[in-house]
Amino acid sequence: PVRTITTDNGTEFAAHQIIARELDTTVYFAHPYSSWEKGAIENMNGLIRQYIPKKTDFRGITKQYIRHVMEKLNNRPRKKNGFGKPKDLIKERIA
Repeated sequence: PVRTITTDNGTEFAAHQIIARELDTTVYFAHPYSSWEKGAIENMNGLIRQYIPKKTDFRGITKQYIRHVMEKLNNRPRKKNGFGKPKDLIKERIA
């Protein structure tokens, strides 16, 4: 389930109206240079950077490694979720 999406003003979100319609959600835009307005994704970026440093050439990263990182992050307890794991919370909501 997607409640809202907050993004920056990059061209990759030019189709935000389609995304909002398809996900039945609202898209908000952060102010330029205001990363704190999209805290959840900035936090996730920080977690990903523990495995994939900035300026990494993604051509050298395998799909298997990406799956490994996803598995690690989805099994990592989060304070904001009462120390529940994202993977378990997703399972609960689907069931």
